Amino acid sequence: MNNIVDYKILRDQYYQEMMICLEFWLRYGLDEEFGGYMSYLDRKGDVFGSDKSVWFQGRGLYTFSKFYNDFDKSEKWLNAAKLGYDFLLNHCFDSDGRMFFVVTRDGRPVQKRRYYFSETFAIVGCAEYYKAGSDLRALKTARTIFDKVFCFYQNPEMIPPKYNPDVIKAKSLAVPMILITTAQTLREADTTNADKYNACIDLFINEIFEDFLKNDKKALLEMVGADGEYLNNPAGRTINPGHSVEASWFLMYEGICRKDNAIIDKALDILNWSFEIGWDKEYGGLLYFVDIEGRPSDKLEWDMKLWWPHCEALISYLMAYTLTEDSAYFEKFRLIHDYAFNHFRDEEYGEWFGYLHRNGTVSNSLKGNLFKGPFHIPRALMQCYSMLMELTDKSQQRA
Repeated sequence: MNNIVDYKILRDQYYQEMMICLEFWLRYGLDEEFGGYMSYLDRKGDVFGSDKSVWFQGRGLYTFSKFYNDFDKSEKWLNAAKLGYDFLLNHCFDSDGRMFFVVTRDGRPVQKRRYYFSETFAIVGCAEYYKAGSDLRALKTARTIFDKVFCFYQNPEMIPPKYNPDVIKAKSLAVPMILITTAQTLREADTTNADKYNACIDLFINEIFEDFLKNDKKALLEMVGADGEYLNNPAGRTINPGHSVEASWFLMYEGICRKDNAIIDKALDILNWSFEIGWDKEYGGLLYFVDIEGRPSDKLEWDMKLWWPHCEALISYLMAYTLTEDSAYFEKFRLIHDYAFNHFRDEEYGEWFGYLHRNGTVSNSLKGNLFKGPFHIPRALMQCYSMLMELTDKSQQRA
């Protein structure tokens, strides 16, 4: 295999796919009448529901701003970002400063949830938008929301508990995991406060390593007790391979920023273990949920293949390869690449399917809903394209 040619072919493929996906959302997802982004798009891009995911007002804002910042300074991308930014600020916040989960097309509140993921996506969106247009209000908004979220993190009793705290005291990997990448993105925009975000990231990483990472089980658990104890019940035994793989590249990235091999080594362990746990050896692809002890999963969708875990695995394995130059990581990247591009891509209408049966056939042909939108796919394609560019340059220098 000629690595230079291989990297170039892949690089060009990722850029082409990136443009197809972004143009799909640019063409069908922008709400020029009320602002923001439409959430419910069918296979062809037609709207089949008018309510809007607040997650994707922030996530879409991030994606269009990121593409503008790193790839193409065309005004259409900045305008698309501004459409989400204005809608987010004007319609997605409740009177208590918290954010909604779903709003109507014109911005009236429909649903508000106990957790604060809408807020984290608003932070990364506003931070990236600030970099795109130097809108100081965007940076101030990101700072304010981050401070509120961090307060909730330090004082979890401020958020209504998911379980009866007198019976079950538990916590989720999703919280420190998402807060790592949130703080990383804000740190890149708000460089004067980098030390503050570094200190926060220290806390998030320590919690993951001390409470959720179980070396004896070779797994990153999805839920543990309040003090990190193993919960021997279906929820406590559940592994979400996609989350674990996603966490691994957040950690690898932090290890790169800090030149900290100890963080990188643990991140690689998480990546390797998660793949071993989650890869479907019969049909290929990553299973959605796995019981770490091999017992039946109580999640009915446990054996489905979803778009986002494969997007995160593409980033993680290519990042692992760029760090180590171990060909085994590149082989895994190609394995995941082949599965994702052969099963999720919609060659007829563009963008990717989100939900497959275990055997790889399409379960639902929608392109957008409250959870799937312009984020995981374009983020993975942007990240991988940049790494493939780096690998191409290194190969040419060595040739």
